[in-house]
Amino acid sequence: MLSSSDIQTLIREGVPQADDLDLQVISSDSNIAVACVPFNTRLIRPGGTLSGPTMMALADAAMYALILAGPGRQEMAVTSNLNIHFLAPPAPLDLYARATWMKRGERQAVCAVDLYSAGDEHNLVAHATGTYALARQIP
Repeated sequence: MLSSSDIQTLIREGVPQADDLDLQVISSDSNIAVACVPFNTRLIRPGGTLSGPTMMALADAAMYALILAGPGRQEMAVTSNLNIHFLAPPAPLDLYARATWMKRGERQAVCAVDLYSAGDEHNLVAHATGTYALARQIP
């Protein structure tokens, strides 16, 4: 199983935008992955809140971290669907995303992601669901 640090490296190497966001994989195991985007004023949109694209990127990265931490190395997995509900403006703090499985099959994985501001994991700022198409395992 890959470590959180290994997963973070894979994501940053495969998706250079993750470096721009300073994406961090905080923890990961076969059931849950937590990722973070540290607060940066460059990510604020007009109106003073964190941009939606940043929140969507974090949700997607948390799901990918969960996929990479799961069984069978799935580096070639790709997002096939992403839905997000913006629930409240995030605080001007680091933003966290916690991804869990809804269902995992041989060809696809469905995940749920809760997004929250640092220190306030019980007050969600967004909730996302997403599906990843999994690469066929070659014996």
